[in-house]
Amino acid sequence: MKVKESAKKPYGICPASMTIWNADQTYNKTGMEKYLTWLLDNGAHSISICGSTGENAAMNMEEQREIIGHVASFLDGQVPLIVGTGRYDTLNTIKMSKYAQDCGADGVMVILPYYFNPHKKGVMQHYRDLREALDIRIMVYNNPWFAGYELTTAEVKELVDDGTIQDIKAAHGDPNRVHELKYHMGDKINVFYGHDYCAMEGILAGADGWLSGFPAVLPKQCRALWDAASAKDVDAAIKAQNNIQPYIDYFFYDKVDGVPHWQEVCKYTLQAQGLDYVGVPRRPLGELDAANKKKIEKILADMD
Repeated sequence: MKVKESAKKPYGICPASMTIWNADQTYNKTGMEKYLTWLLDNGAHSISICGSTGENAAMNMEEQREIIGHVASFLDGQVPLIVGTGRYDTLNTIKMSKYAQDCGADGVMVILPYYFNPHKKGVMQHYRDLREALDIRIMVYNNPWFAGYELTTAEVKELVDDGTIQDIKAAHGDPNRVHELKYHMGDKINVFYGHDYCAMEGILAGADGWLSGFPAVLPKQCRALWDAASAKDVDAAIKAQNNIQPYIDYFFYDKVDGVPHWQEVCKYTLQAQGLDYVGVPRRPLGELDAANKKKIEKILADMD
């Protein structure tokens, strides 16, 4: 099935948006609207919802449909909207993707089938079956950290050449993934750098956008990095990278026995910037401890 022309191509800074919960862990519609508005006001070009940062693994299908319908209606086509719809099984991935399409999403982001570690033949057919059911864009969420494996550049090219996929989120973190994809496929594939610590290198390598958790909590700073790197102003890009480097160092390395979790850090990073309505992640995660809150507040205070 051909992709309809009205499906907007995502680009640039694309926050992997968090999901805003009420104190009782139900969906907070008002808070979500405020948060999405804040993202757009601070430089987001596109929006992604119901991905890993959006806690898709912590919601059931009914809740996910509620969130998709609400966000699509609220954004109303202002910017490209990419919806995470991937599940292990093809049947429910198609159901959720068709719902996102019916709500007006421009594309779906589909993680590789996980948990049972299916063989690649089945995985490739998973995406082809999805293409038969949709006429919006399909983004492969190539995330070996969460799926346990990833598609090779040759496998991605096969899906691009037969018209199955149009976009990819390269979430490994190695900017060489961007180099390879753009070298072998050029403009035939819309590549998003999908990690947090080497975005400058990924953008300079030719990424069409940056889709990750940092743009969802530091959109202004990430937009500055995008603007500099996409303009190939290396000095300005390094300055923008250095601006967020202390946060990167804290986010990835300042942990004791896995505490704090990145979801807890992300939610408090928003709270510390005045978004006091965002709450905390769904259990089993929760509130950040006082010592880590102070660390985040200090890093943000020193950041431009």
